[in-house]
Amino acid sequence: MTKEQTLITLVITTIINAFLTMYLSKKKSKNQLNKVFVWALSLLILWSVGLIAQITLAEPLNIEPIYFDYFVYIGACFVPVAVFFMGLIYANTKIELKKRYLLLFIIPIISLLVLWTNDYHHLFYKHYSVDFQQNVYGPYATIHNIYSYMLLALGIIYMLKFSIKNSGFFSKQSLLIVLGVSVPLVVNILGTFKIIPMSIYVTPITFTITVICCAIAIFKFQFLGVAPIALQKIVDRISDGYVVLSNSNMITDFNKTFLDMFKLQSEEIRSKNFIKFLDNRKVSKQSVKKIEKAIEKANSTDETVSFEQHFSEIRKYFKIEITPIKSENTSLGTLFLLKDITQHKEDMETIKNNQDILMERERLAGLGQLIGGIAHNLKTPIMSIAGAVQGLENLIQEYDSSIDDPLVNSQDHHDIARDMKEWIPKIRTHLEYMSDIITTVKGQAVASLSSDDSEEFTIGELIKRVNILMKHELKNAYIYMNVVMKTDENQVIKGNVNSLVQVVNNMISNAIQAYDGKHDQNIEVAVSKKENDIVISITDFAGGLPKEVQDRLFKEMVTTKGKNGTGLGLYMSYSNIKAHFGGDITYVTEEGKGTTFNIIIPLNNK
Repeated sequence: MTKEQTLITLVITTIINAFLTMYLSKKKSKNQLNKVFVWALSLLILWSVGLIAQITLAEPLNIEPIYFDYFVYIGACFVPVAVFFMGLIYANTKIELKKRYLLLFIIPIISLLVLWTNDYHHLFYKHYSVDFQQNVYGPYATIHNIYSYMLLALGIIYMLKFSIKNSGFFSKQSLLIVLGVSVPLVVNILGTFKIIPMSIYVTPITFTITVICCAIAIFKFQFLGVAPIALQKIVDRISDGYVVLSNSNMITDFNKTFLDMFKLQSEEIRSKNFIKFLDNRKVSKQSVKKIEKAIEKANSTDETVSFEQHFSEIRKYFKIEITPIKSENTSLGTLFLLKDITQHKEDMETIKNNQDILMERERLAGLGQLIGGIAHNLKTPIMSIAGAVQGLENLIQEYDSSIDDPLVNSQDHHDIARDMKEWIPKIRTHLEYMSDIITTVKGQAVASLSSDDSEEFTIGELIKRVNILMKHELKNAYIYMNVVMKTDENQVIKGNVNSLVQVVNNMISNAIQAYDGKHDQNIEVAVSKKENDIVISITDFAGGLPKEVQDRLFKEMVTTKGKNGTGLGLYMSYSNIKAHFGGDITYVTEEGKGTTFNIIIPLNNK
């Protein structure tokens, strides 16, 4: 390279450096990395300006070139320190400025002092030349060079370590900076140790590559506008795994969580096709096809696609979100986010199993109570039927013995037959009553096993079953139930009648318990239609609900019965109405007066 070409190159490099320095200095938000980068560019400008002055002024002014080196080394001595700080801050986002960092400036300052006084001791240069091959260095130059190379190497290592650890967006930044810093370093080493013949101007000229790389990193990849290692640490520690895919489904970025999910090393997936990666992980073809279609859908609709997916090879469930990445209507790739919901699935299964157990316990408890009532209700008709049968037996015996009795005429026989016929309707009535009870009990016994919510029943049928099943409990408690029908009893409700009977009965039982053994009390059951809802209201006049349980009703198993209750019935009743009817249960309570529970059943719930 001629002297003129060298000068032009240095001038261009200086102008570019100056432009970058001014641009970065004018930015309102200046983080540590920005400030250090501006400092490094300023030092390069000093270095280049010194060499430009040496080329243009040394010969015309008859000044020894080494004197310009005194100015050049102001930049050259501190550039390694700046590069070290760049790497340190880049790897840690931000550092706390401590006094010990001042120690880094001791050697550069000594180097300048040794250089400026070189004529007296020749510790830096024994012989100086613009040709590296003719330079003869003093003993201190070795210390200076080792120190400078060490700082440059450490700065490069910090950034290179980040680049190797990660792939994708941020690594391109750091790799550009590493390349830009490494080229002048390598060239300087080759010249200093006389491996390749070159002039002293070659090293700063190679900083042209540094400037170009820095410019690309700043303007294309926002090198100074992000905190890469901080962000990487964040995404590495979040519980969700992610993979960034290119438009061709190549893996361009990922976090540590994703690697841990599949027990991978970064080199196993970096720059691999994501679909092929799934195939290699022995993910089922059906699952792979589902994921591939989801990626296509997300990119074609510009919307996030969400679904759940089970990966049998690692025995985990994931909620997957696939989001297209776009900038100014240009597709940059796809974000594939995986949220591990295995524990959630297991917890939900446990909750379901526990709920099934609780429901079964409640059903059995209800059946136990029901059977006690049924036994009492069946006792009366059975005793009546037994009495009727005994009466018939007596009449039959009387009729049989009177056949040969000359004192008994045909009218007497007709009288006996009439008496016998009078017993038959009584027996039939009791049998029908028993049949109703048995039918209702049978329905309630299988209520928890029935999943058919498409059945239809009338309000009248509902109230009839409630009356039959609650008759015994009401009678024993000396409580009267008043049914107020405010709508057509032939109104049809869609759903499982047995489930609703169980809920209504539980509410009535709660109302009975609210009276705490008081006799001759009243419970009102009102059925009305409000807009498109059927409302079944169960009202007691027992003084209202305690304040400590009002806010927790239906949210947890809270009882209104004190030590005599578990809260299970009310909790399950609420869940039953929600699940089977799409309805709701509300309440109104007034201290000193009473409580009304409203069972709301939408007529269009199915």
